[in-house]
Amino acid sequence: MSQDLQRPASVTDAFLQQLVERVPSTAGGTWKLTEVYTGEVLVELPQSTPADIERAFAAARVAQAEWSQWPLAKRLKVFKRAHALFVENAHRTADLIQVESGKNRRMAIEETCDPPMVMSHYIKHAPRLLAPVTKGGPVPFLTRSTAIRQPKGVVGVIAPWNFPFATGISDAVTALIAGNGVVLKPDNKTALSPLWGIQMLEDAGLPKGLFQVVCGEGPDVGPTLIDHANYVMFTGSTATGRVIGERAGRNLIGACLELGGKNPMIVLDDADMDDVVEGAVFGVFGNTGQICMHIERIYLPESRYAEFRDKFVARAKGLDVRASYDFGPEMGSLVSPDHKERVQSHVDDAVAKGATVLAGGRPRPDLGPAFYEPTILEGVTQDMLTGSCETFGPVVALHRYRTVDEAVALANDTDYGLNASVWGGDVEAASAVARRIQSGNVNVNDILATAFASKGTPSGGVKQSGVGARHGDQGLTKYTDVQNLAVLKKQVMGARPGQNYDDYVKGMLSGLSMMRRTRLR
Repeated sequence: MSQDLQRPASVTDAFLQQLVERVPSTAGGTWKLTEVYTGEVLVELPQSTPADIERAFAAARVAQAEWSQWPLAKRLKVFKRAHALFVENAHRTADLIQVESGKNRRMAIEETCDPPMVMSHYIKHAPRLLAPVTKGGPVPFLTRSTAIRQPKGVVGVIAPWNFPFATGISDAVTALIAGNGVVLKPDNKTALSPLWGIQMLEDAGLPKGLFQVVCGEGPDVGPTLIDHANYVMFTGSTATGRVIGERAGRNLIGACLELGGKNPMIVLDDADMDDVVEGAVFGVFGNTGQICMHIERIYLPESRYAEFRDKFVARAKGLDVRASYDFGPEMGSLVSPDHKERVQSHVDDAVAKGATVLAGGRPRPDLGPAFYEPTILEGVTQDMLTGSCETFGPVVALHRYRTVDEAVALANDTDYGLNASVWGGDVEAASAVARRIQSGNVNVNDILATAFASKGTPSGGVKQSGVGARHGDQGLTKYTDVQNLAVLKKQVMGARPGQNYDDYVKGMLSGLSMMRRTRLR
């Protein structure tokens, strides 16, 4: 029974209390943060008031004014030290992630890897991306203009509960490298690992006060946070993303929004079915289906549908699902009993409207308060909740197709466009299919890791799956404003004293023609 589990030795009451003391709370009360596997209360998480949030931004601005003046090389030394600390403490971080989210050990340890990967990429590329770029001005040799990257100021980061450490810390790291301060709002359920990440960053030399954290329910905290931020980075649902985007727009600040997905997987008829099945197991059931980029729809050629279905169902039914702080289980818990009820409502709706359950379809209270079985459905249609809405759990629908054109059309028949997956023996042919899918990320012969772990290319959504992207060049430069510094060395912008203006215009037009021919500027 999960109630008999021993909490990891590193997660002591004193350690948890030390972490939550960082959260400002003058009159906001507390929130009971629980161990997901057992439902036991771990710590009372302070809740921040609007006044607390205002003070957090004020403190961050004071620290940011100095931090932004540090030479980039000096800022990057902090993250070189932080990289080592994050790697050294990966298992302690994974303990916290498991305790607060209920995910299995594999997913927890993989989550700890994301911030060091982000640090490593931008430590290498920030000097190029943030360096001033000088171009010729309108008059050759006498004018020049320089694009200078200036930090936004203080960035508000709103992190989700499914990957609290990876998103909360990684998104903040890039903002900090660019010279900004950060105010982070993690989800109440999963505030511990980002709080620990901030402590490690400060141990690496990040100035105290530069990285603030506030806690509370979204409607209580979000408005004040957005109203005081110079830019907002949000990961979460499309519905909440719309609210945040609207408020950011009214404040005339930028926002990057990574939102929901109803991600498809297309299997071509020449795919290696054993590889496909293993890929689908991770794509559907990894992190208990609580990954923005996970697979909720699988499209299979009629000729190979039964082969995949039978192997996949057998594999799902044999998955090791339980509560454990070691690497044994293949799937862990959902994040909360409330979310378990949401997942169940989608499955119940599908069954009531004619879908067939091939595997799973039930909660597992014997394993813990939020466990749910790996679930495979057949006969799902668009009028069902799980046919058109993001379920965000270990639930997938299988579909047949007759032609590749039909498969692509079905994959694109959604308001979302975050991630997709295409599997085939002929990689070039599979890549050609992938290019036809309306999605910000598409993986060939993989589910999501290849795209998301490629820090040199942007990762974001299209359609209702978001605005902007993390990673790639824009993952850093989005946290900056560009100042255009223009210099005129000699006063030649206009007619000379006593010069006929017609003669000036003639000379100006002649100069334009010359510049076009000589490619000056």
